[in-house]
Amino acid sequence: MYCTNMTPNCPLPVFIVIAALALFLCMVAALIKTWINCMIFHKAGYCWAWGLLTLVPIANIILPFVLALGDWPVRKELRRLKDAAKTQAT
Repeated sequence: MYCTNMTPNCPLPVFIVIAALALFLCMVAALIKTWINCMIFHKAGYCWAWGLLTLVPIANIILPFVLALGDWPVRKELRRLKDAAKTQAT
């Protein structure tokens, strides 16, 4: 139905409101997801800005593999400290 004016039977304003609300909710969800990913990378010992790469289409597929299969800087530091403690104990 083609509407030339804002008549009560015209569904266009309702569609615009629903589409704007859906877009807003998607943007809020993306911001929350990005913030959570930034915190995860920071706690793993990487730079927090790596979490921003989740907004890049191909990178958001690769980044979970980096976290799962990569050697975390936090674990490297822990191994280094354990080795230092062992050498001091002997």
